[in-house]
Amino acid sequence: MSLHQRPHQKPPAAGDSLPVSSPTASTAASRPHPLLTLPYLFSLLAVLLFVALLVPWGPAARPPSSSSSWRSYTLQDAAASAAAAGNGTVLLAAVSGPYLPFLSNWLISVRRAGRADQVLVIAEDYETLDRINAAWPGHAVLVPPAPDAQTAHKFGSQGFFNFTSRRPRHLLQILELGYSVMYNDVDMVWLADPFAYIVENHDVYFMDDMAPVKPLDHSHELPPPGKKGRTYICSCMLFLRPTEGAKLLLRKWIEELKEQPWSKQRKSNDQPAFNWALNKTAGQVDVYLLPQSAFPTGGLYFKNKKWVKETKGKHVIIHNNYITGFEKKIKRFRDHGLWLVDEHSDESPLGRI
Repeated sequence: MSLHQRPHQKPPAAGDSLPVSSPTASTAASRPHPLLTLPYLFSLLAVLLFVALLVPWGPAARPPSSSSSWRSYTLQDAAASAAAAGNGTVLLAAVSGPYLPFLSNWLISVRRAGRADQVLVIAEDYETLDRINAAWPGHAVLVPPAPDAQTAHKFGSQGFFNFTSRRPRHLLQILELGYSVMYNDVDMVWLADPFAYIVENHDVYFMDDMAPVKPLDHSHELPPPGKKGRTYICSCMLFLRPTEGAKLLLRKWIEELKEQPWSKQRKSNDQPAFNWALNKTAGQVDVYLLPQSAFPTGGLYFKNKKWVKETKGKHVIIHNNYITGFEKKIKRFRDHGLWLVDEHSDESPLGRI
């Protein structure tokens, strides 16, 4: 018999008179059931809380895909989900609304390399956040405050500076969470998986933004400074490990951006500050220059047909820079068979934009 089980009693036989209730029986009937006592309820609550703490809330779980829920979706949650799919590495991009077609184009190439699940997109306005997550739940997050969505895409504008100057903060936050991160501008296309070129165990990997041809066996050291006293490394394609060296570089980059604010006279972006940070932390950060044949700048790939022919089969990521304007970039991609969304939008996680 259990602790709270009452003994089974036979019903009175037919004809027997009903028992007269006594004061003792009446008092017992009015007592609360032992399961409803305060001590028992408090004990039950404690057990439920304990179980809730023990249940593993998996980092890869995506929140529900309702528009309002994404306002509270944090970079910590989003990065954990992307890193879980990428063995501890997040593949990061950042876009405002006007760049969604380029994001979709980039995603097609990333998906072909089998890396789409580890993509995290920093949306720079709420409309973009909702559009991406409506099609691809959990892969976009907004880190407040959001820059102005209409001016953030204009190269040389203060909005463009505000947009790009947030990049080192996003990267640093992800490193502080303990994840490695690869950052790409979305006016890029993958022809192969770039992670095969993340060799050895350096702090930071990057590509040169200079168009002059290098030898195929060129050095992987930081190049010497140019005419302006600094290097010309592209801040558009980076891989960083969560090391103290990489974090030092990002903090210095943030400092340099504060010292070189945007003005109408000097319409800057984040890249000069990144190069000053590289130069000023030289010797303190273990850096690696990626091979030019695999990671050419747009000024080389789109303008030197002879070099492209000689290095055919070696190209990994193509950057559509050295040109400004959406239509010009799209036409150039089309001319080289790299505007994938025209015929392959079904391969994009976002569908047709």
